[in-house]
Parts: sequence; C-alpha cells; structure tokens
Amino acid sequence: MLIDTHTHLYAEEFNADRTDCITNAINLGIEKLYLPNVDSSSIDGMLALERQFPNNCFPMMGLHPCSVKENYKDELATVKSWLDKRRFVAIGEIGMDLYWDKTFVKEQEFAFKQQIDWALEFNYTIVIHCRNAFDEIFEILQSYPKLPKGIFHCFSGTIDQAQRILAFGNFKLGIGGVVTFKNSGLDKVVEQLHIDDLVLETDAPYLAPNPHRGKRNESSYLPLIAKKIAELKHISVQDVEFITTKNAEAIFANI
Repeated sequence: MLIDTHTHLYAEEFNADRTDCITNAINLGIEKLYLPNVDSSSIDGMLALERQFPNNCFPMMGLHPCSVKENYKDELATVKSWLDKRRFVAIGEIGMDLYWDKTFVKEQEFAFKQQIDWALEFNYTIVIHCRNAFDEIFEILQSYPKLPKGIFHCFSGTIDQAQRILAFGNFKLGIGGVVTFKNSGLDKVVEQLHIDDLVLETDAPYLAPNPHRGKRNESSYLPLIAKKIAELKHISVQDVEFITTKNAEAIFANI
C-alpha cells in the first residue's frame, strides 16, 4: 500500500476524469489519498470526494497562505466552524508563502499561528506549506513550547533546513515530484536523509514527476517518486513503500 499524503484531487484540472484518476490510483495500490483544503471555495468539492470514496479520500481542514487576503478572518471562521463540527485527518494546508505576494505577511503569520493553536487544542497533525518563508515559519515554530506533529509538505530545501525541521522531533518531510527533477538539488538532500523521516506526496495536479514534468500531475504517479527515492537510498521500492506508509500512518495517527 502507498499513501499520497498531499493531493488536490478536487481541483478543476480533474473535472473531466476525476473518478477515473482516483480509481486508477487505487488500483495501483495507492489506497489512501489525503486532501489538503485551500479555502472556503474548495470545501464542497473536497467533501464530495470523501463521500464518493470514503475508504480512500480523507480531507484536511485549513486555510492556505495564498488564500489569506482581506477576508482572512472570515475564512478562518469557516475553518473553525468545521473543526467544531467534525474530525478531519489534519489541519492543512497552512503556513506561509512569500513567493507570489508579500502584501499580507502579517495576516499570514496570524493565520498560521491561529491554526497551530487549533491543532494543539483539537489534537491534530499540521501540514505546512512553506515557500520562500523558511526563516519566518521557523521563528514561529520555535516560539511554541510544544508543537503538534506535522509534515513540511513539498519539501525542497537544503540539508541544513531539513535538519532544523527534524530537530523538533515530530515532523516528517513530504517528498514529491521535485526529487525527480534533474537540477533541483533535492536528490542530493534526500541522499543524506533517513528514510524514516520521509513521507510521499504528489501535490497533484502540480509538480508532476519525470517523465511527466510540465503536465498535469496525478496520484497514480506516486510510484515514480518511490522509485526515485529507492534509487537514491539504495534500497528496494518495496522498502520505500513499506517505510513511508508506516511513517504516514504514524504522523496521522491522531485521526
């Protein structure tokens, strides 16, 4: 069994063949598909997939940093109302993104802290989006005497950044298609990491692994990422599948 710990299968890129894409992934042994929320606009589609595939699609709840705008308090209120109603697999995806827009940096910081607080209150894993904001996110995490378990989703940082994350003791690194990119440098970092610290993800429909780079990503491409990690770690693909699945189950064990 494989677990795709981060896939946006509700996205409009799948409108034409969503059911086929999910069924194909399941048939390949990718039996659990974890769905990060983006904002209030993605909730209905995400929960519809949970209803259609209750044994395979598992939704998170959270506010993506790129959706932190003028109405961020309303969006956070929506997240909180759902957390009060029912359980999810995690709070995510949350964090900070200073790549596209720095207009709402303070609001992103507030939203990130608020959702960490809710994770602690409700006993949730957090799934962190970090783009051009490692120092800012790390400063926030260091301010907490206790942190929830978490995943640094789509990790593509340096070995130093990886080691600083792992030093918290309760985080895993989400490795996706970027590890297959020829000049990304992530392959050199993964070579230096322990397999016990990694979980697999696609981030579909984004960041498709080679040989599909530049095209729509799918959860069914997860084995390509497992194969690349097996090559880098000089272990079997079966070992990668077994260990990363065990890692994912441990990090989401509070659901």
